[in-house]
Amino acid sequence: MELTYLKTFREVAKWGSFTRAAETLGYAQSSITTQIQKLEESYGAVLLERFGRKMRLTMAGETLLQYADDIVRLHEESKEVLSTQSKGTLTIGTIETLAAFFLPPHLQAYRISYPQVNIVIQPGNEPVIIESVKEGALDVGIILDPPFTDPELHSCILREEELVIIASPDHRFGSFDEVQVEDLANESMILTENGCTYRAMLLKVLKHNHVNYTLSYEFGNLEAIKQCVMYGLGIALLPRIVVADAVQKGELIAVPFAHPDCKFYTQLIYAKKKWKSKAFTGFLELVGGVNHQN
Repeated sequence: MELTYLKTFREVAKWGSFTRAAETLGYAQSSITTQIQKLEESYGAVLLERFGRKMRLTMAGETLLQYADDIVRLHEESKEVLSTQSKGTLTIGTIETLAAFFLPPHLQAYRISYPQVNIVIQPGNEPVIIESVKEGALDVGIILDPPFTDPELHSCILREEELVIIASPDHRFGSFDEVQVEDLANESMILTENGCTYRAMLLKVLKHNHVNYTLSYEFGNLEAIKQCVMYGLGIALLPRIVVADAVQKGELIAVPFAHPDCKFYTQLIYAKKKWKSKAFTGFLELVGGVNHQN
């Protein structure tokens, strides 16, 4: 608040008039008078005295004016520096799927615009990422989930990610247009690690529909899952972006999993209380056209 008083003081000193300062700043004259009085109380000195129709600086006022000029100048300079800040570290939490198959082209484009920002990618599952963003340990989280909301976070859907059942090329699903939950009965399943959101969805759907299956393998590595499926060791549920290349080469088949709960989206999250540098807002805008919110 005292910065505002100093700016007001500079205007009064400039014009030698409370009235003219009030017109320039858009304040009521009584507000100008109050601000100067509070400033004089703060410094314990009379800063202005009246000579005829003009206000003139006292000796104390002359001294304070030099400091006020420096303080206001430094404040404006600091705002300019911070508004153009393009150095530092940006910490992003995400899952392996998105780190490998979604982020790289965005990171490449970001590097061109902000070459001096060090980017740290921290892998994790969605619950850990969400909590870390809330606590400020991560600047940004990029998650794969059904539409996500939290009162402490801004959340923006970037795109829908199609989930598919993958199998070896000679599997019976090769003739299917889509896989229903009952089609998974008695299949050998290869699952992602515990904590994966689409794994949790699949198991919930299977249990709810009383579908029996065999759990063959669990992996925390997507490439291991794909390789096992290629060798006919089971089927798996993965985002299409993970297997697109292998499907194109004929190494796998990928069939949409038809279930109303199978709606997953890549989403960007960050704390509502997060301070937003230019480099930070630049990342939001580049990745998803996100207009940062106050």
